Amino acid sequence: MTSTRCAGCKYLRRRCPSNCILSPYFPPNDPERFAYVHRIYGASNVTKMLQQVPVNQRALTADTLYYEAYCRIKDPVYGCVGIITQLHQQIHNAQSELAKIETEIAIVNNNGHIRDQSKCEQASITPAAFETNSLQGNVLPFSEFDPLMSQLY
Repeated sequence: MTSTRCAGCKYLRRRCPSNCILSPYFPPNDPERFAYVHRIYGASNVTKMLQQVPVNQRALTADTLYYEAYCRIKDPVYGCVGIITQLHQQIHNAQSELAKIETEIAIVNNNGHIRDQSKCEQASITPAAFETNSLQGNVLPFSEFDPLMSQLY
């Protein structure tokens, strides 16, 4: 018998044998961890589940049982599925927002390109001439290039 009982044995008010299967996964300093698992699954079922799992996966199994039990107690209707659904919704919202922003960027980029072409056509100059600043005698007012300035005039 160990000097301190594990949380499972304390909760069940029994002696903790040296080979207690619950001891490594439910330490005495965290009794709430076992209480959650016991409340949802029962001590006998938890012991059986841990015995059926290979030793190298028992810690992960105990953590998973605890997390699922915790979620089920906090949200009796949905449990872990409620959290998973919320996370999926957040991912969907983020993807939708990203697609919307990418569309807006594409529109702004295309509008800027179209606006430059239309200004060149209105001034009867080629885009190459527009880029090299050789306006060939066609002087455009400043308000033509800046939509905010055109609102001021």
